[in-house]
Order: sequence, then structure tokens, then C-alpha cells
Amino acid sequence: MKKKVAFVCVHNSCRSQMAEAWAKHLGKDVLEAYSAGTSKYPEVKPKAVQVMEEVGIDMSKHYPKLLSDIPEKIDILITMGCGVVCPYIPCDYSEDWGLEDPSGGSIEEFRKTRDIIKEKVENLIERIKNKKI
Repeated sequence: MKKKVAFVCVHNSCRSQMAEAWAKHLGKDVLEAYSAGTSKYPEVKPKAVQVMEEVGIDMSKHYPKLLSDIPEKIDILITMGCGVVCPYIPCDYSEDWGLEDPSGGSIEEFRKTRDIIKEKVENLIERIKNKKI
């Protein structure tokens, strides 16, 4: 059975979107991935879409979602290091990835964040497959 994982950030416009896209791309056999934010935002950051496109992942149809847009009960909650306390989200396991927000930064900062997120998603998938989560 797939684990429901939610990647949560403030605006759901960059890091959490990339994490959801990586999880769907790399972990479709073990994960049901979602992402959401705690505040409304008009669009996914164009540089986030661009750097994911560079690795063959299309996020052009992604849009920012709120916590109310994801399932009420999830298995794994991943916060991205937003410096905010999320409202209570029922889950079996949670962790914070403590990632710097590249918004407003160079394309290189977005690429670095993309690659860090990929490693973290790969590690998460490995832990799930090895029944450590």
C-alpha cells in the first residue's frame, strides 16, 4: 500500500512543489504525493518550473494549493523549513527538511535546491522501502 506524503510550505510555490514532483517521478510505486501551503499565492515560481523542466519533469500545470486541498489524513508530513508552525495535520510520521527558500535568488540557487530536494526524496523513498518509516 502506498504511503500518503504531503510536502508543506508557506506558499506552495517552490520547494514543496518540487518535492511533490520528485516524489511522483521517483516514488510512484510507494508514494501518493501531495503538496500544499499555509497561505495563498498566485503561481508556482517560474524558476522552479524551469529547473524541473531541465531534468525532464513538467510542472507547468502545477498551481499553489492550500492545506484544505490535500487529504485530511496522511501518513507522512514533510515541512520544508518555512519557519512557520503548520496547523495540526494528522499523520503517522513527520520531519522538517530545513531548506532555504531560493525565491528571489539566481537560477543556480533554484538548481541547488532542486538537487537537494531530489536527494531528500530519494532518501525518504529508501526509508519507506526498508520499512524505517
